[in-house]
Amino acid sequence: MSNILVVGPHPDDQELGMGGTIASLAQQGHNVLLLDMTNGEPTPHGSPELREQEWTEAARILGVQRHLLGLPNRCVEHNLAARHAVAGVIRRHQAEIVFLPYYEDAHPDHVATTRIVEDARFDAKLTKLDIPGDPIYPRWLIYYYCTHLRHVANPSFCFDISDQIEVKERAILAYRSQFVTPVQNRRVVEWLREMAGYMGSRIGTRYAEPFFTREPLGLTDMASIVVQQTPDRPHQGGSSAP
Repeated sequence: MSNILVVGPHPDDQELGMGGTIASLAQQGHNVLLLDMTNGEPTPHGSPELREQEWTEAARILGVQRHLLGLPNRCVEHNLAARHAVAGVIRRHQAEIVFLPYYEDAHPDHVATTRIVEDARFDAKLTKLDIPGDPIYPRWLIYYYCTHLRHVANPSFCFDISDQIEVKERAILAYRSQFVTPVQNRRVVEWLREMAGYMGSRIGTRYAEPFFTREPLGLTDMASIVVQQTPDRPHQGGSSAP
């Protein structure tokens, strides 16, 4: 089993972008930690206390642990202090795989977070630095899609979440101040299910979440690759996992 870190600029970004995959990885026995760069406040219907209750409940639903870095919302900056803070989390968790937001986005916090995590991966391996934990260089950086741009993801691979779609939606709805109270956001869960259905159709499953890698993935066998459905052949295979 692997130590996996999933970084989000704000609480709920991880659930929106890859909540089904998080639940699946936790169910498989991986040690999954969610890192929130900020507490996500202020928002129109939230408060720091309410948001903490919400992200705690979402983590419980997904079956994972959570850590708040505590940078200021709407003011995340790509700087050395932030890089070393994230590197410290990578070291303490001994993260072998790190998920982070896709690098093209309209939200400055998302763009800054991605840059911070990319550099923190390198910083985490360095010796003779005042960063807690043992040096480690995560083997994989994998980008998930939680973007404010209106574009269709062009993923490197998709992860089958057919058995986790309901868990993903419950985790998102734990953020009532974001997706229940504001009427204009209530369709988000429905829209995400539609997108997951489309991504699932690309790999022959009911639902899937898209991911992107800059580095090539290596295979030792074909057992975990999802086989595309055809009219005369039922779905075979498992999740197209990293």
